[in-house]
Amino acid sequence: MTLKTLIASAAFATVATGALADDTDTVTTFYDLLSNPGSAEIVAEFQDATSEDWISLGDYSGNNKTREAFLGQMGGFAQLIPDLNWAIEDMHQDGDTVIVRSRATGTPVAPFFGVDGEGRSFDILTIDIHELEDGVIVRTYHVEDWAGALQQLAGN
Repeated sequence: MTLKTLIASAAFATVATGALADDTDTVTTFYDLLSNPGSAEIVAEFQDATSEDWISLGDYSGNNKTREAFLGQMGGFAQLIPDLNWAIEDMHQDGDTVIVRSRATGTPVAPFFGVDGEGRSFDILTIDIHELEDGVIVRTYHVEDWAGALQQLAGN
């Protein structure tokens, strides 16, 4: 087998398996922001990792969030949940899609979604699907167990 044949075979195997790029570092930037929403440096890294027209889909109101609206929400979370931590537990990439299972924990310092947790913390499961184009995140679908968080904060 010639070198040219080996290179062609390796290129075909890469295309066939969908292993074109490793976007997990880019996606990890998203979780760095969730865990450090008050950091200007991490906000800038998030902006670099997402397209200008990035959207967040999964808001229970049915409305999608723009990048700016999402950053505004995260700024509020920085004040409300100073110890917010969003830990990646599992990450899988298939082509330009990265799926993440994570765990969000925190202790709100004021009422959260109308529930006064009296110093209680929450620990919830989250699932996100990130779609990338040209190495940046263009769309994120997400589901978080906020009902579970409210139950924990209410002491149920």
